[in-house]
Amino acid sequence: MEEIQINRELIISSDVSEVNIVLLEDKQLVEFHKEKKNSNFAVGDIYLGRIRKILPGLNAAFVDIGNKKDAFLHYLDLGPQLLSLVKLTRMAMEGKTAQLSMENFSLENDISKSGKISEFVAVGDKIPVQIVKEPINTKGARISSDISFAGRYIVLVPFSNRISVSQKIKSNEERNRLKRLIQSIKPNNFGVIIRTVAEGKKVAELDADLKSLLKKWDDLSKALCHIKTPSKLISELDRTSVVLRDILNESFNSILTDDSNLYEDIRSFILTIAPQKTDIVKLYKGKEPIFEHYGINKQITGLFGRIVTIRNGVYLIIEHTEAMHVIDVNSGHRVNKENTQEENALAVNLEAAKEIARLLRLRDMGGIIIVDFIDMQLSANRKELYNKLKEEMSKDRAKHSILPASKFGLIQITRQRVRPETDLAVNEVCPTCNGSGTIKSSALFIDEIANNLEYLLLDQNEHYITLQVHPFIYAYLTKGLFSIKRKWNWKYRKHIEIKEVKSFNITQYNFLNKNGDEIIL
Repeated sequence: MEEIQINRELIISSDVSEVNIVLLEDKQLVEFHKEKKNSNFAVGDIYLGRIRKILPGLNAAFVDIGNKKDAFLHYLDLGPQLLSLVKLTRMAMEGKTAQLSMENFSLENDISKSGKISEFVAVGDKIPVQIVKEPINTKGARISSDISFAGRYIVLVPFSNRISVSQKIKSNEERNRLKRLIQSIKPNNFGVIIRTVAEGKKVAELDADLKSLLKKWDDLSKALCHIKTPSKLISELDRTSVVLRDILNESFNSILTDDSNLYEDIRSFILTIAPQKTDIVKLYKGKEPIFEHYGINKQITGLFGRIVTIRNGVYLIIEHTEAMHVIDVNSGHRVNKENTQEENALAVNLEAAKEIARLLRLRDMGGIIIVDFIDMQLSANRKELYNKLKEEMSKDRAKHSILPASKFGLIQITRQRVRPETDLAVNEVCPTCNGSGTIKSSALFIDEIANNLEYLLLDQNEHYITLQVHPFIYAYLTKGLFSIKRKWNWKYRKHIEIKEVKSFNITQYNFLNKNGDEIIL
């Protein structure tokens, strides 16, 4: 019941090049998705690939799917029904379309889990493959020939007759009911995985979902008859639709978008998966950007930097490497004088655990994550921290594993990584140093101004000069009875005025002539 009470809002901003999707829970940003329009590769897309190289030592193969980096196919990702998939692919390419019906298709034996990839595929073979991890950094896509189609309530698995139910559905009565329903509507030679959101659903809703997935398989079978390698066979839903499909439930009370075409698409999509929820979709028509209006940009800026402040002085430092992510928990100035050091450490760690779980979802950080919590001496406190992190991470849809805290206060997390981490540039280049981290020496800076002033007054014969500078520099040049400004006036016997400009950076300055026009040096 607790999950249903959470107020969930989805806000979608679209421009020419990308779609940005944010999920708010009780007005707090918990997920952020960026989808490039016309993106080439996405998790779930199915390609007809060509085996380009066999790697016996890794028991894997490199497969050409049309990307400049070949995709990686491990033996364990071939899937037990590989021979059946190869058989159907060969029949389709030979034009035997009449024999492609799955109802009467004769399945081949499953392959062994401990075999060699060279026993089943060879260089030049053509095989349908599905992307399970997008290209990340220098690595190509990770692919599988264990094809499946994910729907709202079920996952369809060709060349199988097994029905399995999500472990999150605890009721044996409900599990058996769902199995009976699927068995009554499922065609032959198709396996089904029943998803958690199917709990309590009627046969009509499950049947509609099943038919849409069967149509995808039918489209794939037809495409195999005429397509060339390497080519895309089937596209997964775009990121917006995937997010809606996987997280939309009765707790949503609002879906807002600023794009009229996307508004219609979302309404049409929701009409197919949850007709009773179409009225929550609204088109934003405000003058200011939608993310600005709802305060999302401010949240993003505070949550995607290297240092993330929580509250009460507690903050996190997040570092990224190729191998792992490292998060350091700092208490800052939070100290409750009435508590012991151990009690303060536990309070800070529990607060940090909640924020870390949110940040992992928000940034979509995957792979190995090491969290350095504040040291605690009592094993009971370390266990409480571990349980708190597990509880907060249970809201995460990505597969993950958490190890108990070590005596050094370290907790190791592994989290499924299927696409590059969401990384936003929230730091701006310093206008003074241009990102170098250093500026000109103050002594040399004043000499530079003096040299330019002398050039204008003597070589260019200017009689009236106004110098505009930062307030700090203004104070330095005008302070005291024998100020630098007064020395310049005595030296050149001309009118020199200095004005402070608060908007200038500290090493910025301008010269103006008598008419107030800037003099370009």
